[in-house]
Amino acid sequence: MESVNAKYVSQKISKTRWQPVSHSTLQQPDIFATGSWDNEDNKISLWSIGNPGSSSLDDGFEGDPQLLCEHKHDGDVLDLQFLDQDKIVTTSSTGAVTIFRHHQNSQTISVSQRWPGVHCYPCDNAPCTGVVCSSPEIVTVGEDGRIVVFRADQEGVVRVIENADSSTIHAVTYLRTTEILTVNSIGQLKLWDFRQQSNSPSQILSLSGDRVPLHCVDRHPNQQHIVATGGQDGMLCVWDIRQGSAPFSLMEAHSAEMWEIHFHPSNPDHLFTCSEDGSLLHWETSAQSDMPSFLQGGRNNSMTSRSAMAPAGGNQSLISAWLSGDSSKSRVETTHMLPSQTLSVNSLDVLGQCLVCGTDGEAIFVNRQVPV
Repeated sequence: MESVNAKYVSQKISKTRWQPVSHSTLQQPDIFATGSWDNEDNKISLWSIGNPGSSSLDDGFEGDPQLLCEHKHDGDVLDLQFLDQDKIVTTSSTGAVTIFRHHQNSQTISVSQRWPGVHCYPCDNAPCTGVVCSSPEIVTVGEDGRIVVFRADQEGVVRVIENADSSTIHAVTYLRTTEILTVNSIGQLKLWDFRQQSNSPSQILSLSGDRVPLHCVDRHPNQQHIVATGGQDGMLCVWDIRQGSAPFSLMEAHSAEMWEIHFHPSNPDHLFTCSEDGSLLHWETSAQSDMPSFLQGGRNNSMTSRSAMAPAGGNQSLISAWLSGDSSKSRVETTHMLPSQTLSVNSLDVLGQCLVCGTDGEAIFVNRQVPV
């Protein structure tokens, strides 16, 4: 907790995302983007946490995040993703999707492309609630139940699935190159295959009993059949989309809505969640021996992965601790990452050893020593 830096920014922060870094280097991220909401004038902003240079990590981070540049944003920023190193895609409460370009030489931001009102009701715009990017492809979802596909190198819309959902779609992520996952306000997780011309999902999974709205979704970076979601009841749900139609495990997480969930991109035994209850949790699947947790066998942990993409140096039959079938504290440890908060933590992002989050308390928190 000592390594957490707080920056007060006089605006409610709805989204935070790290600028991608080269996979070929061990470089830690330096620049992140934020979007605001519920302010008179909303903004998209870029910040730098400075290069630690040759100082050791033990010294911690000395300065606050520094504002590099910002740009007015029409409506609340409801989601934000980097398309590449210098382009950022935002979705708005006005139903618009915008690509912003960061000009690093002049440290300015400009609008590169904009699709106004692509999410709409018959008589009004509908909030565009989520976006996922795989350059040049962009996929958005909205309160109108639509899924819209764009390409950054084309002006028009590539594809619209008009009635993808009869309820609000809250979030979207890629499962594989041609498949996406969406979560909605009636507790459903839907799989869509863009190779098919059908406007129906190829698979529907759902929470049994009460139809608790799901707000966020992320998939395991190495084993795409493992998916984690969070929703209105604050529970962490882990799904195995190869098995059945209900969550594989449910874990008590937060006392209010869970707004975002992220597997660590290179150490997916670590997972991070944030909530309306003002907390940010670090989840770690703990092994019961010195063997890595995802190689643990045994009665409760017999599911093998047939992922098309095994981790570097790993084999195809890795066993994930997230599918151990045992959600007891001996298997999963949780750590609070922030000092006590009263206002919502709306967004988080983690890359390398760096974590950033944004809150309704008009603060950004940065931790450069995440224990992963």
